[in-house]
Amino acid sequence: MTEILFDNTYARLPGTMHVGVAPTAVRAPRLIKVNGPLALELGIDPAGLTAEMAVGNALPAGATPIAQAYAGHQFGNFVPQLGDGRAILLGEVVDRTGKRRDIQLKGAGPTPFSRRGDGRAALGPVLREYLVSEAMQALGIPTTRALMAATTGERVYREEVLPGAVLTRVAASHIRVGTFQFFAVRKDHASLQALIGHVIARHYPELATSENKELALLDAVMEAQAALVARWVQVGFIHGVMNTDNSSISGETIDYGPCAFMEAYDPGTVFSSIDTHGRYAYANQAPIAQWNLARLAETLLPFLDENREDAIRIATERIEGFPAIYTRYWLKGFRAKIGLVSEEEGDLDLIQALLDAMQMARADFTLTFRALSTGGNPEALAEWLPAWRDRLARDPQRAEERQALMRAVNPAYIPRNHLVEEMIQAAVERGDYGPFEEMLRVLMTPYEEQAGAERYAEAAAEGQGVYRTYCGT
Repeated sequence: MTEILFDNTYARLPGTMHVGVAPTAVRAPRLIKVNGPLALELGIDPAGLTAEMAVGNALPAGATPIAQAYAGHQFGNFVPQLGDGRAILLGEVVDRTGKRRDIQLKGAGPTPFSRRGDGRAALGPVLREYLVSEAMQALGIPTTRALMAATTGERVYREEVLPGAVLTRVAASHIRVGTFQFFAVRKDHASLQALIGHVIARHYPELATSENKELALLDAVMEAQAALVARWVQVGFIHGVMNTDNSSISGETIDYGPCAFMEAYDPGTVFSSIDTHGRYAYANQAPIAQWNLARLAETLLPFLDENREDAIRIATERIEGFPAIYTRYWLKGFRAKIGLVSEEEGDLDLIQALLDAMQMARADFTLTFRALSTGGNPEALAEWLPAWRDRLARDPQRAEERQALMRAVNPAYIPRNHLVEEMIQAAVERGDYGPFEEMLRVLMTPYEEQAGAERYAEAAAEGQGVYRTYCGT
């Protein structure tokens, strides 16, 4: 068994924060994929990663398996206890760059937080998270990573009987807004203070000398979330279930459940089968991030000021500043997408006019921006193009520099929903992982044109575009 150098700081925090639990053994594990480059990044020999380790049948020395406690607002409704119902944190490693990373098994059996669930994962959601999380990494978007995927040789029961699987997930941490809520609702200020100290030391060490560390932490998480969600919308990504328990304090994309990528541009796009009112639609992701951050601010009130009214005023002022922070990141990203390095006051209106034209024509989001970056003239944008060219004439770049900039931020390939579904069906129905491997290979260099990969750049054919995704639980 390969050696993993664990140093498990979260497991050493007060016992209110987690419960010790071992993975439940399975009968016939089979390795699907090992992410060799990520393993090396973590200081792990990929050749020693086995199917038995991938499902939790064998635990490396130094692992301290725990389920983490957290609460959360789910579609706006507060649940005071959620926790890791099908995920087990094995421990933490310090990678080759000095960054601390969690290693977690997702789908490794029930925990005390399972709420009558089986604690298992089906093969389809495991493959989707592996593929989409690694695609997000290749796109340059902060995200959890996939280290291994394996089948269990057992069945899980959802709407139908499906093959079981386990994902080995890597994250900067699995601490969520809901983690703070878990202690705040219990008025457990001692645990909350310990959590705050841990988060600052782990994710925001530069805040250690701040006069008000808790306020500085709120500011830092706001900045990270604003940057993250702006990156999502710039590639048409829709998370699908932005509950507070799926909102990472580190600013990473976490919990790829009913996620998908928008094709025809429509700000009201929803893919999740359970989001019947569009709470987490494409255009709502920034307002929901602000709402989630307000819930984080509520947990920090006792530390912001001794006077509760003053604490509320301070928190409210900070949260009300989120749209301006988000717009700054949004504008920076979309300026790059249309080839601008300079800034003018009218840029926001120019970009919005582009998006309006795309919505009117139901233009494919990814293909439209890619066409602009390669010198194309999309017919849907005929009325918008003259204003864009006028603006480009005032930008201090040469044409070849501009095209290089645009190609570096406008991908040719995204995990298109119909292809993800085809990949999952091939694996689940026929045990064929060829489509998974091929799609993963293409998505690892999303900004480079690849010979023979044309189908991965194409929008869904007529009738393929109606798409719904489902939570894996």
